[in-house]
Amino acid sequence: MKATRKHRELPASKLRWRCPKSAFRFKTTDDIEPCTDIIGQDRALESIKLGLELEHRGYNIFITGLVGTGRTTTIKHLLERLERKNSVPPDICYMHNFRHPNMPAIIELAAGDGMRLAADMDNLVLKLREQIPAVFRTEYYQDRRKKLVEAFQAKQKKKVSSFETKIGKEGFAMVSLQVGPIIRPQLVPVVDGNAVDFGHVSQLVEEGKLPAEKLEKLKEAAERLSEEMQEVYSTLRELEKTLRQKLEKLDLDTVQPVVHDLIREIDLRYRNEHLSDVLGGAERHIMKQLDLFRKSDDDENEARQKAALAEQGVAEDPFRELRVNVIVDNTETGAPPIVIENFPNLKNIFGIIERDFTPHGWSRTDHMNIRAGSFHRANGGYLVLNALDVFIEPGVWQILKRTLKSSEAVIQSYDTWSIISTSALKPQPMSVKVKIVLIGDARLYYLLQGYDEDFRKIFKIRADFDREVDNRSGVVRQYAGFIKRLCTKENLHCFDRDGVAAIVEYGVRLAGRQNKISTRFSEVADLIREADYHAREAAARSIRREHVQRAIEGREARVNMYEEKIQERIDDGTIMIDTAGAVVGQVNALSVYDLGDYMFGKPSRITARVGLGNSGVINIEREADLSGPTHNKGVLILGGYLRGVYGAENPLVMSASLAFEQSYGGVDGDSASSTELYALLSALADLPVRQDVAVTGSINQKGEIQPIGGVNEKIEGFFKTCSARGLAGTEGVVIPAQNAPDLMLDEAVVDAVRKGRFHVWPVRSVDEGIEILTGVRAGSRLKNGRWQKGTVHDLVQARLDEMTTAWKRFGRDRKKEA
Repeated sequence: MKATRKHRELPASKLRWRCPKSAFRFKTTDDIEPCTDIIGQDRALESIKLGLELEHRGYNIFITGLVGTGRTTTIKHLLERLERKNSVPPDICYMHNFRHPNMPAIIELAAGDGMRLAADMDNLVLKLREQIPAVFRTEYYQDRRKKLVEAFQAKQKKKVSSFETKIGKEGFAMVSLQVGPIIRPQLVPVVDGNAVDFGHVSQLVEEGKLPAEKLEKLKEAAERLSEEMQEVYSTLRELEKTLRQKLEKLDLDTVQPVVHDLIREIDLRYRNEHLSDVLGGAERHIMKQLDLFRKSDDDENEARQKAALAEQGVAEDPFRELRVNVIVDNTETGAPPIVIENFPNLKNIFGIIERDFTPHGWSRTDHMNIRAGSFHRANGGYLVLNALDVFIEPGVWQILKRTLKSSEAVIQSYDTWSIISTSALKPQPMSVKVKIVLIGDARLYYLLQGYDEDFRKIFKIRADFDREVDNRSGVVRQYAGFIKRLCTKENLHCFDRDGVAAIVEYGVRLAGRQNKISTRFSEVADLIREADYHAREAAARSIRREHVQRAIEGREARVNMYEEKIQERIDDGTIMIDTAGAVVGQVNALSVYDLGDYMFGKPSRITARVGLGNSGVINIEREADLSGPTHNKGVLILGGYLRGVYGAENPLVMSASLAFEQSYGGVDGDSASSTELYALLSALADLPVRQDVAVTGSINQKGEIQPIGGVNEKIEGFFKTCSARGLAGTEGVVIPAQNAPDLMLDEAVVDAVRKGRFHVWPVRSVDEGIEILTGVRAGSRLKNGRWQKGTVHDLVQARLDEMTTAWKRFGRDRKKEA
């Protein structure tokens, strides 16, 4: 029974949405204002706004969405526009902790006061180096010091003279002997008015010039006087110690008011409790190190040279402990900071304690080597991070969680190959209040939700960026404003109305539906820049549709080499595709190749063979391990359809095989399930299928055609194959009716349909599709349960009944033989 009804085709007007020029009330984009709004992300913006304004712990934000939708740009733009009610965060400084030297003290001061404090402490050192030596040069100080020294010298002289008189009466003198590097006082006897050693006296005794008794008396006296001499020198040392103590007390009493007044002046200027404690320790340290500030006019030049070398890191700065290290300076910050960290490693986020190396290779570190990270710079504001980068960097995620839970940031020293601190320096932690914004994809978000309990506690807000938005007149005008903003920012040519319409249509094509428009603005922006290039090459004053089209074609030409190679194989017959005639059990399917940066469609041949047996439908791709799970499911659905339509009264007895011919790289997806069913029905009914028609669409067990993806690329792929061989006017494609609103076909396809040289048939059921492919009515059941005579279903049912009868006969014959 030949098909008598005419199947509806899609007219050319339905194959592509065209942006109406009436939507724009301008000649070029120079006539409009740039769009500063964030286009089409209302849901995400509400979530972000909630997360930013809730100041409770844990309300950090995880932004998900497709790459290229402008997530990073949007969050930065939104943060800048957000009314930030918080005050400007403080400056953060580190100073030497004189009470606990290995724990540098953290000082928080009002914005701008950090650098002022550093300058004040530097000036303090300069003033001390000037005023302390000046105090020591005063007449008052010199007189008091002279009196103390003279009093000591008098006592010393009196004590020594008294002892020398005593030993002189007993025939001894005191001399100084050089014993190695040490000069020691020693008693020696005086013989005939000369001081001689005991060796010489012993020689005189041997020569008989001196009685032996005299030698023994001298030795006894020398031993007794030596003990007295030790007591004398011990007394002198005590006197000297007392002198030093008196001189030190004189120094302290003289200098202390100067030091105290200078430090108190700084203390009163800032009135900070932690700073007051550090300044108290600094004052005590200065009073213990007064020798650092003593100088004379002769060594002033030498001191200057040392200071210059210290600034260059060549020599150690003797006053380094008094310096201030400002790690966060908010002098020029007028609002809570926004920090976008593009390289989120441990050092860049959490800071580091650096090391200085001496010329001899020794390393050293102190509070001046502490460096802040982006977490510290974002204190009181917002820190934006890429989630995947955070997880790739060792240790970052764990430390980030600990920091957010404790609200304290600790700066450590990290070895290049280890996350373990290698420094004994433990700076005091800093209390931080930072709102973290992580940008990642949905898979990572759900992975963390499922496996990391801490994640749910510290990232309570999710903002999902949509890849598309409703195609409305307001959004179209915003697109024009976006184009204007980019042209102004990057000094591009302006667009005329037709050029803007072409960009909008490209956005609709990216979205894949006529009633949607893409928010992947990174790709749209790239097209705008490339269209500007072609306009400049053509010396045009504005960018028109032709320049946009040239940019699209140029981008396709850069990445479509693989597509051209496949087309070459089709054209020379290596890949066998028929586009004319009719063949039983053979249908042209439409496949999509996704290369990441480019997606295209090409026809693939599907064949079906049917024979007697009980194996059912055999998926050759599955048997060869070339079939994905979705494709396997689609083939299994075919069995459900066949049982429901033809197996209500009798069991289905058949062995059928389905294959994607010349497919060697694997197949997945269920968009070819309707094509496989058509091939199977053709083989069962022995009806030839048109080869000038390609098919796409998935089915359910009821025989309803379901929508698929990549419909534009599939249609264009078959059109290119047919065009290469010359269009006869009968070629076309069968697509799911639900995909009709998704069409944004190339102008060449639309033009061919308009001229009646190519056709697009939307179908909703298997019956509609098989009628187009075979030219035979699908048929419907009569009241007696049979199918209309001569229809596709009648022919298929008859074939299946024949195979059932033959199988029964085969079974009886086998039984008889047995």
